[in-house]
This record gives sequence, structure tokens and C-alpha cells, in this order.
Amino acid sequence: MTDRPDSLAARRGALKLMAHVLRDGRMLSDGASGLDGPDAARALRLAGLALQHLGRADTLLKARMERQPAARVRDILRLALAELFADDAAPHGVVNDAVALARMSPRTAKQAGLVNAVLRGLAEDRAAWDALPPPALPPWLRKPLAKAWGRERLEAIEAAHVAGAPLDLTPKGPDAVLPDGAEALPTGSIRLAGGQVSMLPGYAEGHWWVQDAAAAMPARLLGDVAGQRVLDLCAAPGGKTMQLAAAGAEVTALDISPKRLRRVHANLERTGLGAEVIEADALDWTPEAPFDAVLLDAPCTATGTVRRHPDLPHLREARDVEALTRLQYRLIDRALDVLRPGGRLVYCTCSLLPVEGEHQVTAALKRHEGLSAEPLDPVAFGLAEVAASDHGLRLLPDLWPERGGMDGFYMAVLRRPD
Repeated sequence: MTDRPDSLAARRGALKLMAHVLRDGRMLSDGASGLDGPDAARALRLAGLALQHLGRADTLLKARMERQPAARVRDILRLALAELFADDAAPHGVVNDAVALARMSPRTAKQAGLVNAVLRGLAEDRAAWDALPPPALPPWLRKPLAKAWGRERLEAIEAAHVAGAPLDLTPKGPDAVLPDGAEALPTGSIRLAGGQVSMLPGYAEGHWWVQDAAAAMPARLLGDVAGQRVLDLCAAPGGKTMQLAAAGAEVTALDISPKRLRRVHANLERTGLGAEVIEADALDWTPEAPFDAVLLDAPCTATGTVRRHPDLPHLREARDVEALTRLQYRLIDRALDVLRPGGRLVYCTCSLLPVEGEHQVTAALKRHEGLSAEPLDPVAFGLAEVAASDHGLRLLPDLWPERGGMDGFYMAVLRRPD
């Protein structure tokens, strides 16, 4: 990777984004909306890279420094190390810009020499970085995952988080124009190595939309929905809404967030697909008539998407889980209330935690008399590598390592009694 003349602006923006996450406790995407100019995208990428490799950088710095430097200086060093070793950036440009960033503030100017010395020393020690294990998830998440999936699987998940995520697309139909080099996945999604989405063939014409292969699975569990009335609960940003509409369903897309619903409207307009879009709280909203099917992609810790959102481990806490599981419990009950007798509910979360997936479905089956879980054959959905489950499908990020993995998801199909 070569450094551009304006590389300092991008790195400065990346530092602001890191502080936005690490000290303000806000999502990376929220801070990115405040960046301007051509370096905004690069700043976002660099900040994500630094957050992804924070643990590895801190391990090297701890071994090299007796005392922890000021927060901004530490972030400068973290960013530089991630660029040097995870991005293979040119050492002279990285070190020079890191020193310049330290000099920009009166509070850190005196530590510019320290930044220079530490980075020049570590830049020659690539072997030390390569010997480090993948960054570990925070203890509040690591402990239940080790219990649920075993330590070996946990370490494979952590490795998948730093392997990067390809670009997955869902085609609108069989005649969709797709970018060159697209790989057809067994599940029906299309995979690319990457690229600027808005410039790829078929994007402007609405032939496809970006959607991880795992996220595209829940809507497919409903099978043929042509002519059925389907409610997409917590619908934004609209990938599942578009899937259902493209399959011929009469879709109602409901979400509580007006900001996120703007993306649903934009996606529907670009693809030329139709759906009734409603801004409301799912717990309070009552439809005029019950639905044939409901798809509930419930709010969750989103721990299955860490490979795409490296800020999440730094923002979530154990206490978030309890509040979210209570909400999921209520949303499942509400979804069943608006479902016709004999109708089906797809419940899913992009979480790695069984308490947000398997446990929620088990609890729902116990408290709703006559409710049943449809058996799902992973092979029938192109997931031969996934073990069959009594109640649903469990996808983890270390699946398909040779293809680039997938997000972590849990999904199940529940049928209301007639």
C-alpha cells in the first residue's frame, strides 16, 4: 500500500473516530457521518483496522514501554502498528505521519520523540506481531462463547474476525446483472472480493443489494411466499424486506427508527420493489388483520457481525444482554399475536450468544401451548457444513473459511397452532 500526499488528513480522521468509539462510547458509523472529503472513507477503514487489532498493538506496546502514554498518543501508536503490520503500509510514511500527529497538539507534542523511537523500533520486529494470537473478544463475551461452542471453536471465531469480510450480494432475480468475478454461493448469495458498491454493474439499476450470506438466510426459510401477507419486524435497512418483495409477497416493513427507515425507502426505490413501510413501535402497533408470516430480526448484541463492525467489542457490555433478551422475549410474543392461526414466524438474531437465539426459541415453545418449531435441514439450504438442530440453524463466523466466512446468526421457524 502506498501513502498518498493527503495521508495525514485520513490518519487524523481515523484518530478522531477511534476516540469517538473508545472514549465517547459511540459507534464508528456515527462518527463517520461527521467526516468530509475524499479521505473520509480511508479514515473509516483505518479506524476499523486499528480497533480490530487493538489487543495485538497493546501487547507490543506494553512490552516496549514502561509507562502507558496519554490516550491520544496511545491511539497514534495503535493506529500506526495496525497499518504497519495488518495493512503492510510503507513504514516511512506511517512513522512520519504518526510523529506529525503527535506534534499537532500541545498536549502530545513533547511525546513526538517517544512515538518516533517506539515505532522505529517496532517496525523492525514483524516477527513479534506475527507471533501474537488473533485479538481476543472481551471476557463478558468470550466466557459464554467458550462454554457454548468450546475453546477451539472460539479461537476459530476470533481468527475469522480478523480475516476480513467479503462483499455479499442478494440478486433481485435470475436475470440480475452482476459484477464480473462474482461467485455463486450454495445458499443463493453472490460473493465478491470487494469493490466500491455504487460503482459496480447492476447497482444503479437495482439488480442487487448488499447483504451478508448469513443475513440472507432467514427470509429464505419461509420458502414460497408469493401472494402471502408478510410482516418484516425491525425491518431496517431493508434487505429482508426486498427479498420478500422480490419473492412476490405482500410485505409490510415496520421499524421504530425514522432514520433507518429512510434507508428502507431508498433501497426500495433503487430496486423498484414495493412494500408498505410503517414507522412504529412493534410492541404497540396493531395491524388491521393478522399476517400469514412474520419475520422478526430482533434487536440484539450483534456479536455475530464483529468481523464487519470492529467497534462492537469496545461498545457492548454484559449488562446489555439482559435488556436485549427481555426485549426479544416481548417481541416474539408480539409477533405471535399478529400472526394468523397456522402462520409461521421466523425468529433470528445476528448474535453469537445462545441466550439471544436457541434459548429464546426454547423458552417460547414452553410458554406458548401448541407452538412448534419446524425441522430445518441445513443441506436443503446449501449449508452442508452446519449441524442440524432441534429448533433452528446456527451459523458462526468460522464457517466457510476457504470462502471468506460469514456473519454469525441464529434462525428458527415457529408455527402457530391452527
